[in-house]
Amino acid sequence: MESVENASSPDKGSWGISHVATGVVLSIVSSVFVGSLVLTFVDSDPLPLWITALLQVPLWFGLLGAPWKNEQHRGDKAKEWAKKASKAKSAISAAKHFMEMSESISEDKKEQAESLIREIEELLQANDNTKAKGRAEKLNKLFN
Repeated sequence: MESVENASSPDKGSWGISHVATGVVLSIVSSVFVGSLVLTFVDSDPLPLWITALLQVPLWFGLLGAPWKNEQHRGDKAKEWAKKASKAKSAISAAKHFMEMSESISEDKKEQAESLIREIEELLQANDNTKAKGRAEKLNKLFN
């Protein structure tokens, strides 16, 4: 079975300009917003060093938080992609086992199942896990 790390996901691309722009904009906007709030309530002319340090938190939250959230989202998509392939493979295995064990399956049903199994295997080879999962559900319904 294919592991999550080796799963081919539909989102294989690297970082784009939109990811970088989101991080930069988020960091600058949050830094300006928090900074203006702090400067509104602090009446000290030279700001203490601890306040200046705290004003850096929103900036770094945006600069580091955007890539972290993006990678987390991509990881979730890869897991879902791998789950679809796993369900399709599981349905093939269950159908083959059921056809071996059962003696009351008609030849027509066996032919339909074998056709669906071939189709699912082709879809898995083509990395179309979404369609493969859909066909696997159809295969499961064939025997239920």
